[in-house]
Amino acid sequence: MRRGLFKHIPESGAAVNLQPLFRELRCWDFTALLVMLLLLGAGVLFIYTTGSQVGTEWAGGFWRKQLIWIGIGMIAYIAAARMDYRKLIPWVWFYYIVSIAMLVLVLFVGRKVNGAVSWIDLGPLRIQPSEFAKLGVIWFLAAMHGNMLFKIRKLTHVLLSMAVLALPIGLIAVEPDFGSAVVLVPVGAAMVFTAGVKWRYLIIAGSVAVVLFSVLAVNEIFEIKPLLKTYQRERIKTFLNPERDLAHRGYNAYQSRLAVGSGGLTGKGLGEGTQNLLGFLPQSVANNDFIFSVLAEETGFIGALLLLLGYAVLLYTILRTAFMAQDNFARQSLVGIATLIFVHLYINIGMSVGITPITGLPLPFLSYGGSFVVSMMLAMGFVQSIYRRNMSLTEEDREYNC
Repeated sequence: MRRGLFKHIPESGAAVNLQPLFRELRCWDFTALLVMLLLLGAGVLFIYTTGSQVGTEWAGGFWRKQLIWIGIGMIAYIAAARMDYRKLIPWVWFYYIVSIAMLVLVLFVGRKVNGAVSWIDLGPLRIQPSEFAKLGVIWFLAAMHGNMLFKIRKLTHVLLSMAVLALPIGLIAVEPDFGSAVVLVPVGAAMVFTAGVKWRYLIIAGSVAVVLFSVLAVNEIFEIKPLLKTYQRERIKTFLNPERDLAHRGYNAYQSRLAVGSGGLTGKGLGEGTQNLLGFLPQSVANNDFIFSVLAEETGFIGALLLLLGYAVLLYTILRTAFMAQDNFARQSLVGIATLIFVHLYINIGMSVGITPITGLPLPFLSYGGSFVVSMMLAMGFVQSIYRRNMSLTEEDREYNC
């Protein structure tokens, strides 16, 4: 039988060659992918339970919107994972410039929500440029530090890294979104440190930071020329003295701690948390800033511990890939992404239990919010791309080119 154009289709009864599929599958880090999907699933579940607190249609629709954002994020994840990450290097400057332009644009056309102009309306969608700018900073710094002409041990080059970091921090702080701005500080510090900066530069930078922080603190305490808004100063005062305003500014933090503590060992059951169900944790924050409180109340210490173990495994997979990576751009990017996730995790859970001020930072993969979910899934797709092209394979697998 002449097969012509159909020569690649096996005849009836012929075995299908699945070897390329198996090679493709062994190139993927399924541990990282599985943990990410479990965290996303947990996020949808607890966003759904927050919608039952008052039983309004407005609250109940959030989990459906989150599924749409996860679908968009999955497209971004697969595209990034399939792409050769090294092809991104010549374009990181463009992504960084676009990020800066978006941060400037949002100041003029952005939508004001909760006192901050951080969102841009695009028809039915609303994006937060600062979330994507975080990745832009990470990739641009990683490309700089991985360039052969860049010498991190030179002071002028260190200052250049600081300038790249300071520009988006300043623009985000002007919105004002001090939470997102502060996150970039440890991200940049971790990347500069792992790039091999001299210790004396770190000591000088630390000393300057302490002096600057002290001056700013004195300025705000005595209200000489205060930079913080009134509500931001009140947040800090309430954090330092949680009992000073339980009826107003300290209300959310107080109810959040009650929710976490009342969960006990095994929790009250899904959808049965009274702090959430009766609306003591308001709808405006329960599915985002304080979703950990909802989880802890409904699943207890065991549920919270499993969540933390999930994040630990995810961070382990990212750092494992960093040790596996063969180039500085990949290693630096992974350090930045791991630090970004860890800082968000620490601050968000810290808000829920009262060890960090309330800054409005979401919990990675769990909190409601489209821009943050898509940006985090894009970052994890990038991690997957690095893993696929740096894992230890046989010569035959290298020829297949994961």
